[in-house]
Amino acid sequence: MPVTAPAPEPLPPPIATAALPSNSAEATNAMIHYYRAEMGRMNSWRGRLDLTSNWAITVVAALLSVSLSTPAAHHGLVLFAMLIVLLLLCVEARRYRFYDVYRMRVRQFERHYFGQLFGPETQGGVEPWLLMLAQDLRHPRFRITFQRALRRRLRRNYIWMFLILGLAWMLKIMSPDLQDGAALDPGRPIELAVAHAAIGPVPGWLVLGLVVLFFAALAVASLRGKDRGGDQVHV
Repeated sequence: MPVTAPAPEPLPPPIATAALPSNSAEATNAMIHYYRAEMGRMNSWRGRLDLTSNWAITVVAALLSVSLSTPAAHHGLVLFAMLIVLLLLCVEARRYRFYDVYRMRVRQFERHYFGQLFGPETQGGVEPWLLMLAQDLRHPRFRITFQRALRRRLRRNYIWMFLILGLAWMLKIMSPDLQDGAALDPGRPIELAVAHAAIGPVPGWLVLGLVVLFFAALAVASLRGKDRGGDQVHV
């Protein structure tokens, strides 16, 4: 009796793949939609940056109004405001790293595509910006470090908030009208101001020293690694 061979197993159905543009018109249409998508993501992260900055401004305004409105308010409220603003600065630096990724992609289109469209420039070689963009899409990475993003946002917005809080804190501990039951001796203004800077068991000289170190660190961070580029637009 003849032995029949087993029937071959059916082949799996082919996996459907996305059709790539087959002509220049389709490629241009795909680039337009991709540019709009990247612009939308960039604007979304830009809105998150503005939202964090608005939170920080609100915190500064609210706690300063409470601290300076009555002598009964403790000067520690201003220091607490500094901590909150520092936390918001760290949050905004993290958001800025995401924003910078999409901003650079949009800038690639504006510089190498639309710039050449509106005003062609003769170049010695062809810059492989599309290959760089494709590699970034396959393996996205942050373009700047967290420390650099922190310094950039500090220089743009937050250094002014910290300066306002620092001046308000000095005014709070040095003005007798803003200290509940305190009076400054004209002969010893510095000693009494340092004494008023105390927070519970923490002596005033230690609190003052920590505040000075904090602002020294802010000054170093804001001046270090300053962006170069003259009058170019930076966010």
